[in-house]
Amino acid sequence: MNVEIKKFQDKSIYFTSLGCSKNLVDSQVMLGHLKLDGFTIAQEPQDAEVIIVNTCSFVEAAKVESIETVLDLATYKEDGKCQALVMSGCMAQRYAGELEQEMPEIDMFIGTGEYHKIVPLLKAMEDGKLEKKSFVEIPRFIHTEFDPRLNTSPFYMAWLKISEGCNRNCTFCIIPTLRGKLRSRTVDSLVREAEQLVATGVRELNLISQDFSDYGVDLEGGGKSDGKNPMIYELLSRLEKVEGIDWVRVFYFYPDDLTEDVMDLMAKSQKITKYLDMPVQHFADGVLKRMNRRVTGEVIHEKIRLLREKIPGIVLRTSIIVGFPGETEEDFQALLEGVKGAKFNHLGVFKYSDEEGTPAVRLKNKVSQDVIDARFEQLYEAQREIARELNQSYLGKVIEVLVEGQHEETELLLQGRHAGQAPDIDGKVIINDGFAKAGEIVRVEITDVLDYDLVGRIV
Repeated sequence: MNVEIKKFQDKSIYFTSLGCSKNLVDSQVMLGHLKLDGFTIAQEPQDAEVIIVNTCSFVEAAKVESIETVLDLATYKEDGKCQALVMSGCMAQRYAGELEQEMPEIDMFIGTGEYHKIVPLLKAMEDGKLEKKSFVEIPRFIHTEFDPRLNTSPFYMAWLKISEGCNRNCTFCIIPTLRGKLRSRTVDSLVREAEQLVATGVRELNLISQDFSDYGVDLEGGGKSDGKNPMIYELLSRLEKVEGIDWVRVFYFYPDDLTEDVMDLMAKSQKITKYLDMPVQHFADGVLKRMNRRVTGEVIHEKIRLLREKIPGIVLRTSIIVGFPGETEEDFQALLEGVKGAKFNHLGVFKYSDEEGTPAVRLKNKVSQDVIDARFEQLYEAQREIARELNQSYLGKVIEVLVEGQHEETELLLQGRHAGQAPDIDGKVIINDGFAKAGEIVRVEITDVLDYDLVGRIV
C-alpha cells in the first residue's frame, strides 16, 4: 500500500528531541543531513512542512511525554503547513507496529538505527514511492565524523557519543532492545569529531554512551588487560591533546570496570574534569544480583574510596533505583547507608516500575508503591543534606566557572557551571557581581551556598 504523496514547497522542518543527550546527538545528525539537503529550520511548528519528534520510551513518564508531544504537534497538519509528521527514536523502535494502527496521524516511523536515512525517506515520500510507514530494523548504525551534524547545544559545549548500544543486560533495562548491541567508534574517529567541534567554538566535551566502561571491547585491542583499560586510556589521552578543549567530562562509567590506570590519568590530567558519573543502582548484594549487575556493594565502596584517595575533590554523580523487586527493609537500609557513606555530590533516585519487555517484570516479591514512595523520600532528604554539606566546602574558594549567559530567571544575574557540574542535570553557579560573555571561563569567588547551587562574584 503506497503512502500518500507529500509535496514540500519550501523544505521547512520543525524538530523536537526528547529524552537523553544520546538521543539529542541522533537528532543533531538528522538535522545535519536535512540541512545539507536544503531544509531550513522553522522556529515554530506552524511554519514547518515537516515535523519530526525524536522520542524516548525508557520509562512510563517518557512514553507519555512522547505521545502527548506527537499528538500536540499533529494539530499543525490542520492548523499549519505540516505535510509530514515523523516519529523517530526509541518510541518508534519499540512500538511502531502498534502505533501505526493507533496513531494514523503519523506519516512515518523511523527506528534508532535508521535515522541517518531521513533524507532519502522523505524524498521517497514526496515521490510517492514509500510502500510502508515503518522503518524499524535491528539497530546497527552509529554515526561517525563523516556524518553531518548540527550542534544545537550552546556553541561552547557538545555531547560526544563514543558508542551506541549495550551488552550489559541489566534486568530492569530496555535499552539493549531499543538500541541494540554495543557498537564503538574508533579513537581516531572520535578525535577527528572533537577537532571539528572545537573549530566551531566548543570548549567542553561531554563523553556519552550507554556504557562507557565497555567502550572498545568490540574493537581490536579493546577490553581490560592485566587490570588496565588500554582503549579507554588511549581515548582519554588523545582527547586531552586536542587543542582548544578545556573540559572533558566522562559519563556512565560503571564501577566494576573502573581501573586504576584510568583513575591515575584523571588525577594528573589538566583537561579531564575531576567529575565522574558512575551508575551504582544499589548497594545491597542481593538486589545487585537480581539486577544482573557484575558488582557487589563492597566493590562499589572500594572504588569510591580509591577515587577519593587518588583524585582529591572529585565530584561523583550516580543513579540508584529504589523499590526493586525483592528489596527488603534490610536491603533498603544498606542502600540508604551506602548513599550516606559514599556522599555523592549528585544523585538521581528512580522509583522502580515494571517495564514491559524487561526480565525484572517476571521477578516476584514486588514492593508496594506506598513503600517505594516512603523510601524515596528518605533517600531524597538524606541526599539533600549531603549535597548541602558538600557544597559548603566551596564557600570562600575561587573556582573556574564556564559562563552560560544570563540567569534563566533574571537578566540581573549570570549563571554558569564549574567543572563539577554537568549540563542540564546538576546545579549552577549564580554570579551576582561581575560580567562575562557566554562561553568564557572566569574565576569566581563563592560567597554563598544553596541546596544545590552556588553563588559568587567574578574576581
